[in-house]
Amino acid sequence: MKTLHQSRPTLYYIIGIAFLLSITTLITLAAKSRRQAPPLHGRGGREGSLAPGDSPLLDSLLKANPQLARVALNPQYELQIIYTQINRDAQNRPTFTPHTYHLNPQQYFNPASLVKLPVVALSLEKLNDIHKPGVTRRTIMATGTSYRCQTPVPFAAPADSDRTATVGDYIKRMLLVSDNIAYNRLYEFLGQRPLNQRLQELGYSTTRITRRFAPCDTAANRHTNPISFHTPQGDTLYKQPAQTNPTSYTSPLGRVLKGRAHQAGRRVIPEPYDFTTANHLPLPDITALLQSILFPESVPATQRLRLTPTDYAFLRRYLHATPHESGYHPYAPARYFDAYKKYLYYGRNPEIPHQSTLRIYNIVGMSHGYLADVAYFADSLHQSEFLLSAVLYVNQDGIINDGAYEYDTIGQPFLAQLGRQIHQYETQRPRPYRPNLTEFFAPEPIR
Repeated sequence: MKTLHQSRPTLYYIIGIAFLLSITTLITLAAKSRRQAPPLHGRGGREGSLAPGDSPLLDSLLKANPQLARVALNPQYELQIIYTQINRDAQNRPTFTPHTYHLNPQQYFNPASLVKLPVVALSLEKLNDIHKPGVTRRTIMATGTSYRCQTPVPFAAPADSDRTATVGDYIKRMLLVSDNIAYNRLYEFLGQRPLNQRLQELGYSTTRITRRFAPCDTAANRHTNPISFHTPQGDTLYKQPAQTNPTSYTSPLGRVLKGRAHQAGRRVIPEPYDFTTANHLPLPDITALLQSILFPESVPATQRLRLTPTDYAFLRRYLHATPHESGYHPYAPARYFDAYKKYLYYGRNPEIPHQSTLRIYNIVGMSHGYLADVAYFADSLHQSEFLLSAVLYVNQDGIINDGAYEYDTIGQPFLAQLGRQIHQYETQRPRPYRPNLTEFFAPEPIR
C-alpha cells in the first residue's frame, strides 16, 4: 500500500497551509492545560464529520489513509487520539502543541496496563521519600500477607540471576513485557490510598488506580500487604505494615457499564460488564505523565515527580528498550520479540525488523477489548520527534471477557499504520529548529 506522502504529494502542502492558519488557535488551546497536557475536550461526531474539538490536521491525516479511515469513521471502535507536535527553540527547549481526535473524557475505556506507568514512577519516588540508608531499587524486597487474596514473596538471598525481588527488577519486568505480577507487588508497596492521593497531588484528579491484576474483589484491593526490605544476609532495613484504604473508590464518571453481555467462568451473562470500581486513567493524564517523565522541565515544579536524574535515566532506558536489547536475561527473544509492546508503528508484528535510529518510549494496554499505546517517538535519522497516544475498542460481538477480540485483525494493524503515518508526516514537517536528540540516544549504562 502506498503511503500518504507517496500517493498524494500535494496533500502535505495543503495540510501545511491549514496548520499555519490554525496555529494561533491550537497554541491557545494547549495553553489552557496546567501541565501542557492535551486539553480535555472533543466528542465523537457523525461519520465523516469533523467533531467539535477535533484537529483539522489530524482529521485529514486519518481520512487520507483508507486503512485508518475505516476505523476512525466508525464509532463502534470508540477511537481517541492525542498527537502532540514538539518544536524546539534555538536553545533546544521544547514546546508542545496537541492535536486531538474524538477525545472525550466522558467515554470510559479500560486502561489495562497503562496504569503501570504511574505505579513504577511513584514506586521510585517512594523509595526516595523513605530516606532509609541501604533502601534502593536494588534492595531485596519481601512481601507478606495479612488479608484474603494476598500472595507472599518471602525473603530470598540473591541468586546468580537477574530475576530478584527488588523494586528495580519489578519495574524492568513491567516496562519490558508488561508483567502483571510485578505490578501487583508495587501496587501493594505503594498502598491504594497513598497511591491515589499522590496522583491527586500531581494534578491527575480523575485518575483512579484501585485494582491488582488478580481476581480480588473491591474490599480485598483496598487492603495491601506488609512489606520489608533486607540486606543480602537477611537483616531488615525497613518495614512497612499492611495498609487499608477506608474509602471505596468509584469511577468519577459514575456508574460505568460496557458491552451487551459479559462472560463469568463458562457462563455468558446477558448484562453489561460493570467497570464502576475498575481502574480509570484518562488518555490526557497518561500522556501528560509520560511527558513529565521524559521532559520534566516542561511541567510546573509542583507537578513534577520527586525523582533523581538516575531515576529518570532508569525509567527512560526501560521505556524504550526491547526485551533482548535490555540485557535482562529472563526474557528470551523467541517469545519476547522486539515489537512485543511497541504497538504504534510495529503493531506487535515479530517479523518487522527493529530500527536502531527510531526509539519509541512507551506504555501499552490490552484488556477487555481495549487496545492502547502512549508513546514518544525520537528519530535520530530524520531528526524528528513527537508524542502519540491512542486507544480503541475492538469487540465486535459485544461480549466482555469472552476472549474474542479483534486485536490482531483490526486493533494492532490500525495502531501500526497510525504510528507510521504520523511518523512519516513528522519526518517531512518543517521545523524552526531541528531537535538535538542526544539525550535520547546517549549510551545507557543504567541497569
